This record gives sequence, structure tokens and C-alpha cells, in this order.
Amino acid sequence: MSQDNLDRLRKQLDSVNLRLLELLSERASIAQDIGMEKEKQGVPKYDPVREKSMLEELVRSNKGPFDDETISHLFKQIFQASLKLQQTDHHKHLLVSRKRQKEDTVVSIGEIPVGSGQPILIAGPCSVESYEQTRKTAAMLKASGVTVMRGGAFKPRTSPYDFQGLGVEGLQILKEVAEEFGLKTISEIVDPAHIELATQYIDVIQIGARNMQNFELLKAAGDVRTPILLKRGLAATIDEFLHSAEYIVSRGNDQVMLIERGIRTYEKATRNTLDISAVPILKLESHLPVLVDVTHSTGRKDILAPCAKAALAAGADGVMVEVHPDPATALSDAAQQLNFAEFERFLKEIQFPLKPGR
Repeated sequence: MSQDNLDRLRKQLDSVNLRLLELLSERASIAQDIGMEKEKQGVPKYDPVREKSMLEELVRSNKGPFDDETISHLFKQIFQASLKLQQTDHHKHLLVSRKRQKEDTVVSIGEIPVGSGQPILIAGPCSVESYEQTRKTAAMLKASGVTVMRGGAFKPRTSPYDFQGLGVEGLQILKEVAEEFGLKTISEIVDPAHIELATQYIDVIQIGARNMQNFELLKAAGDVRTPILLKRGLAATIDEFLHSAEYIVSRGNDQVMLIERGIRTYEKATRNTLDISAVPILKLESHLPVLVDVTHSTGRKDILAPCAKAALAAGADGVMVEVHPDPATALSDAAQQLNFAEFERFLKEIQFPLKPGR
């Protein structure tokens, strides 16, 4: 074969390559439109029956020189690329996505910024049990420099016979004590009907792990403008976690914080398994603040401080820990709550930048 003939064939090949690229781009554009239409209809993007049908039609139409197996392999790669493109487009459209918003969202709990680069510490009892118990805790937290107190008023428990919380009375106690000591408060709400009520008493509404996919609750949380602390579900993927946040943000409430609280695995050494890798992944995938609940993720007081340091090193915007005046008498999660002396040691070990109050 002469050089001139070789050059001519190569030019033909180059021309075909460009036509193929044009056709692939046209196909990709159509695939994107299909993906958007599927999203509107709420149907899965991957359709194995449709893919099988297309491959069979292509193999029937194959006239060579590629064999059927090669044709099937080549088009499978094209189909996979199109599916990946649809999924990427979907994540670009999410309001909580870093692709949609490059800068970090800073959530304001009153005058306290979360996600601004200065991590916060949230502490308090698992449950609000009495005015005296809550006031003692608030006084200690204020003296330690903690500005945000947690306390459960509505407690979704595994057993229906366990303490379920004081309900609205618990919210009232939190408000009274918080006003006395100048603290901000966080408490979990489990019923969509209580969301509006909660805004009258607390500064942050928590949606717990067991309610991460309670979609009516998420919608109700999106209809108010009170900051929301959304916990990751017991076995939720990061993608599912972000979609739950999307429910809230899509309805207008962009004041959402994500909190990793451990996931359920086969491991029994801890209450749950702290997925520390979720922190940097969530920070990469989303612009929302990310916190870590070291108490529920570990269930062990002896490793709270190392896990808190790991969370902060991984880029967490804050840490949540449970503390109680007398954990032995606590009505819920007694074994995992710190007493006041243990909390003081915890603060010293993690060297959290707090300014003790008076």
C-alpha cells in the first residue's frame, strides 16, 4: 500500500470518527432529555428490559465485520455512559449539590453561624426529663462556653414501653431554661403537625435517623424557616441522605444541617458504626454544613473524644455529644451519656475552642 493510499484511508477514518462523535453527542443529548422526562414521571433511569431490546435489535441488524459479541459490548459501553450522564445531570440539578452551589451554606442559629469555618459543639441530655435536670445541664453548659443545647422532648424509641419524652412540656422547659442562660436549643420533632408549634419554643428542629425518610415530616420542615438538623438514617446511603435534605430545601427552607450519627453494620463493639468518610464526602457533594453525633454513633463514653477529634479532622462543622447531671438515673440512653466531670475531661481532650461563660 502506497503512502498516499494510506493517508487517504486515514483521512476517511478521521472523517468517520468525527461523524461518530457528532452522532454520539446527538444520542447523549436525547438521553439527557429522556433522563429529565423519567425524573418528572418518577420512574427509574435504568431500564434493563429496554436495554435488552435495543441490544437484540442491534445484533439482528449487524452486517459485520464486527461479530455480534463485539457489537453488544460496544453498545453496552455507550448505554452505560448515557446512564452515567443522566445520573450526573440529576445531581447537578439538586439544590443541595455542590455542583449547583459552589460556596458553603452558612446556617444561622440566631447569631451563631454553622458552616463558616469555626466548628460548634452541641451538648445536652438525650431527653428532657424535668425542669431541674434541664436547668442543671444548661447552667453547666453555659459555664463551659457551650452555646447550643440539645434535649429530646419527643422520643421515638425502639420499644413502645420505653420513655417517649415529655412532649410539649419538654419544649416549654427547654425554652424557659434557654432564655435564662442565653442558650440556643435543638430538639427532635416526629409529627408534621408539631413543626409549626416547635418554632415557638426551639431554635433548631431536629429530624432523627428513624424519620430521615418520613417525607411528610420533611415537607413540613421545608415549609418553615427554622434551621433543621437532619440525621442520617440507620442504613441510609449518602445519596438517600442528600435526597432527604433536598425535600426540605426544595420547599424553601435552605437552613439545613446534615449530621452523621453512625450506620448499622454487623459490628457489635459500638452501638453503630461511625462512617467518618461520610464527612468529607458530604462536604464534597453538598454545600450544607456537616456535623457528627459521636454519642449515638459509638454508644461508648470511652471513645467519644477520639471520635470527636477524628470528625473535626475530617472537616466536620460541629460535634454533638450527650451530657446528663446523673446518667445512671437517665430515662433514656443512660450508659452513653457523660456526667459533668466526664464532659469537662472530654472538652479538655478535644481542645474545643470555647469561651467559658458566667
